[in-house]
Amino acid sequence: MSLYFLLKIKNIQQYFVSFLQQCEMHWVTGWKPEFVLCCLNFFFISWCFECCIKCLGGIPYASLIATILLYAGVALFCGCGHEALSGTVNILQTYFEMARTAGDTLDVFTMIDIFKYVIYGIAAAFFVYGILLMVEGFFTTGAIKDLYGDFKITTCGRCVSAWFIMLTYLFMLAWLGVTAFTSLPVYMYFNLWTICRNTTLVEGANLCLDLRQFGIVTIGEEKKICTVSENFLRMCESAELNMTFHLFIVALAGAGAAVIAMVHYLMVLSANWAYVKDACRMQKYEDIKSKEEQELHDIHSTRSKERLNAYT
Repeated sequence: MSLYFLLKIKNIQQYFVSFLQQCEMHWVTGWKPEFVLCCLNFFFISWCFECCIKCLGGIPYASLIATILLYAGVALFCGCGHEALSGTVNILQTYFEMARTAGDTLDVFTMIDIFKYVIYGIAAAFFVYGILLMVEGFFTTGAIKDLYGDFKITTCGRCVSAWFIMLTYLFMLAWLGVTAFTSLPVYMYFNLWTICRNTTLVEGANLCLDLRQFGIVTIGEEKKICTVSENFLRMCESAELNMTFHLFIVALAGAGAAVIAMVHYLMVLSANWAYVKDACRMQKYEDIKSKEEQELHDIHSTRSKERLNAYT
């Protein structure tokens, strides 16, 4: 109703009234060509308004909002997560003096490279999935029926809607796991940031950070950095640590936005499923009703012919 209310805005009404007054003036003064052009412009503008209203009415706004939220969340998670992983590699190599191991050994740097490839896959997959959900939203919007006439609700369409509901639910659970996993580096960097802050507040404090506590290195390797070392002081004073910490926070927020988008999609898909189910029932009712009416019409026409034959 809000879309059709746009036509009742006072400014639009005044514009059309003045337009008609100009056309009437041209007719009274005898300017026939100007009158024809004025009327043509009026009908063209009214046709454009009607077309725009129909187009705006056919947009699935709930799916559009969920798609924008999904793209924003995935973009934040993938972009900031990728840069945060690159910053982590620089911090480990520069301040913790870690190096890549030769061969096919699965170390922390190899794991970071795997996470980067996973980020690439997530970005591509959910870009396509968002488009598919938008298309599904367009086809299940009631305004499409008004634009293109009546359509048949097929069994395939109902199966597609049910499949999207199940797939979106699984993706929501996956994003919940991604959100929980992304909170781990945020916790690690928060501990490191807290140690740097306490070192500046408390003079003479000797605090150490051992990477074995977080499972980044094996038990046999000792990669420990203490507040009395020069590397620790340079790391705390560098902007790279602060930037990487905040990038992980933004990536965590992006993962949370993707979870909210999945929940929003579940509500939209459930409503679309209910619409498709009701439309299918209504379609069966209309088919039965039209069949009964056709049978009654045939019976009535047959009786009329019999009476006419008996009369003749």
